Amino acid sequence: MALSREGQGPALVPGRVCGSCSLCCILPDIAEFDKPANEPCRHCVPGGGCDAYDVRPATCRDFFCLWRTDPTLGDEWEPRLSRMMMYGQGPQLTVLVEPEAAAIWREAPYLGWLEARARMLRPEGGYVVVYAGEDVSVVKG
Repeated sequence: MALSREGQGPALVPGRVCGSCSLCCILPDIAEFDKPANEPCRHCVPGGGCDAYDVRPATCRDFFCLWRTDPTLGDEWEPRLSRMMMYGQGPQLTVLVEPEAAAIWREAPYLGWLEARARMLRPEGGYVVVYAGEDVSVVKG
């Protein structure tokens, strides 16, 4: 992961902003707020934003989805369009899918890209895991 400034987080892709997307406030569980997965955080503002932005925990402060940091991802991966949010954890790629669109990751062009990424991560001991509602899948590459 490239850093934007020495030790100050990932380099962001110019022009890619969160806008009205709030998937990172809805899809993951956030322990600091006792927030379960697939439910909006109590601080999430409808239409985008956070009413605790200035005092948000490091978990939120340091997080950027892969679409914001990986310039190789095409526009089809923009979370509001793909209905998915991705992030890396070491050699693991985690994909969180909106429960209402649980099967979208299995469609083109997403599945092909996820399989290719799984093949790329395998030599490092990595893998791709997809959480879609209550379903958990490991993508084979």
